[in-house]
Amino acid sequence: MAGRLAGKVAVVTGAAPRGEGVGNGMATAILFAREGAKVVLVNRSAERAEKLAKQIRDEGGDASVFAGDVAKDEVAQAMAAFAVKTYGRLDILHNNVGIGAPGTPETVSLADWHKVLEANLTTTMLCTRHCIPEMKKGGGGSIIMVSSIAGATGLMGSPGAVAYSTAKAGLHGFTHSVAADYATQNIRANCIIVGSVHTPMVAHMGDEARQRRRKMVPMQVEGTAWDIAHGAVYLASDESRWVTGILLPIDGGLTALRAWPR
Repeated sequence: MAGRLAGKVAVVTGAAPRGEGVGNGMATAILFAREGAKVVLVNRSAERAEKLAKQIRDEGGDASVFAGDVAKDEVAQAMAAFAVKTYGRLDILHNNVGIGAPGTPETVSLADWHKVLEANLTTTMLCTRHCIPEMKKGGGGSIIMVSSIAGATGLMGSPGAVAYSTAKAGLHGFTHSVAADYATQNIRANCIIVGSVHTPMVAHMGDEARQRRRKMVPMQVEGTAWDIAHGAVYLASDESRWVTGILLPIDGGLTALRAWPR
């Protein structure tokens, strides 16, 4: 442990992966703990979160589990209260909950549209709403949103994902708004734009899709959840004390670079 987050309490929503392997939330929670933070693992599945908590504790870290659906206002409020009751303060909120659904404006069902926006946007707003007052009591904090290249660029040749793309783009505006509203109160808000990393969320797409996602990256190297987690540690730490309102692509250059036509 290098201690970059020593003395801090972090909440990571959507912490446990949905399947085998390491997801973005899992990697972030592990690195937060390795850097000295006490971590609250928020997940709808208590069983998966407890498994992750045990892994963190076995490494010598400190983690507790809060199980519940933070798309509900009272649950998000209880989550923030749990963190403070358990560890005495709250310094970091890593908003990692997110789901997708297929569909263009012509084909997406209204049920999927509402479900995706609720999971990606409403959970982020509610968790932020209830964590900010606790951060104020501690003198400040860091709020991190987790977006996607789907919300930053148009991706041709892939199945429609209008709900997911819209929700992730919404996080960019949310980040800027929160950063502006709390800039003078030492509460920072930043957003990671996640590239085509290989995680349990996309493992079902198969090896062909995995190679296609790797080849679309200018660096021609596959990203992992650990790449995202290292960025999150920086944004959570005091090293980024003068950084707020940024959209940080971690994507092997995908959103910034284009191939020159031959």
